[in-house]
Amino acid sequence: MNIFDRYMLKNLTIATVFVAITLSVIIVLTQSLRFLELVIESGASSSLFWLLTMLALPRFFEVILPISLMAGVLFVYSRMVSDSELIVMRASGASPMTLARPAIVLALMVTLFLIGMTMWAGPKSLRMMQEMRQEIKAQLSDVLFREGVFNRAGSGLTIYVRDKSPSGELLGIMIHDSRDESKSPSTIVAKRGVLVNTEEGQQVVVYDGARQQYNMRNQALNRLNFQRYIVDLPDSEPVRQRWKEPDERTVFELLRPDMEDPADVKSLQDFRLEMHKRILSPFLALVFALISCSVLLMGPFNRRGQGKRILFAVACVTVIEGLYLSVINVARQSDFAQFMAYLLVFAPSGFCLFLLSGFGEKMRRRVLYDPGLSQ
Repeated sequence: MNIFDRYMLKNLTIATVFVAITLSVIIVLTQSLRFLELVIESGASSSLFWLLTMLALPRFFEVILPISLMAGVLFVYSRMVSDSELIVMRASGASPMTLARPAIVLALMVTLFLIGMTMWAGPKSLRMMQEMRQEIKAQLSDVLFREGVFNRAGSGLTIYVRDKSPSGELLGIMIHDSRDESKSPSTIVAKRGVLVNTEEGQQVVVYDGARQQYNMRNQALNRLNFQRYIVDLPDSEPVRQRWKEPDERTVFELLRPDMEDPADVKSLQDFRLEMHKRILSPFLALVFALISCSVLLMGPFNRRGQGKRILFAVACVTVIEGLYLSVINVARQSDFAQFMAYLLVFAPSGFCLFLLSGFGEKMRRRVLYDPGLSQ
């Protein structure tokens, strides 16, 4: 790799990383809204909130990085055309393939990184995120610490806490219990209380309050003042073993489904489709980079700007991405659609490599400058 390749690779890497970080921040902000309500309702810490958000990010890399690479290639090459750097290189005898070589090297590096992400790291992080969400929802004790909210603690039991002291004591408690359908609902009002764990389960021990219950037979309100009263809480729902969705499985799990599990047997077609997606998605980075290089490096350079070429490259990438997503959605019912998905990824790559190669350059010159062929 000569000094020009290193210079280009450095600029392309900086531009790609900058765009990728910008898009990642946008994704983090949008994804954080999904977990904000969950974390607030459960009373979890802010560190858990950020952990959930970060675990949701890797699965977006297969979308973020190809777009970032395309934006970096378009920006760097168009800037070098405006600064006459590529014009000088082309005048010194550098071919389009030579000029595109740094972008292709970076695209191959991004492709290898995405293969590792889609095959193993991305599914692992998604699986961990889903399990953490399930555990948070199953933790009833955390919900009871919310202040100023009527907390539903199981069917027929509602608890309100006005405030919570630094020591964890609950202040201003109201409990409405209608779990026993054979009895009238009761309401407990107490000045303070604590949440305790015993061998029998979780309990709320309240102090200095009153228990009120309407007697249907006597048509009277019964009131019991107490200094200490215990309310049993329902057991937290056990965290059930989740069935792994296809996008939560690593490549090894997709290739070796549990044939004794009816859900796995029923989803074999989904596993095969997910495997095809894992193979094809990383190569979109190479496709986008080759399209950008082909559009900007073929033909004469214009120092006044490459706006039309940039728009044409973006349009080509948008069309290919749209067709790819459409074909993937249809591929679940059609083997031909799976073949079309491979064609959409590898055919543009081969065509762009041909245009950038010496054979493509010779053919283009013959078509443009040979009077016989032009007629």
